Amino acid sequence: MENISYNTKGVCSRQIDIKIEDGVIAEVVFTGGCSGNTKGVAALAQGMTIEEAVKRLKGIKCGPKSTSCPDQLAVALEQYLAEK
Repeated sequence: MENISYNTKGVCSRQIDIKIEDGVIAEVVFTGGCSGNTKGVAALAQGMTIEEAVKRLKGIKCGPKSTSCPDQLAVALEQYLAEK
């Protein structure tokens, strides 16, 4: 199992911790942000492949912001794939 910690940019949450096992998201924990929304995104992402999560979450915006907590999760996952 691999662990990722990503410091978010431009959103209310400060950090996303992700556990990945064999290319599948095993767990996601947001630090800060809207508790219900981040818990919901984390629960939905669990069990998805990295590629599927990126496909579904990338580009989602939060109000007038250019990003969102789901988008930042996609960014963190893309960064993980790029470093592999």
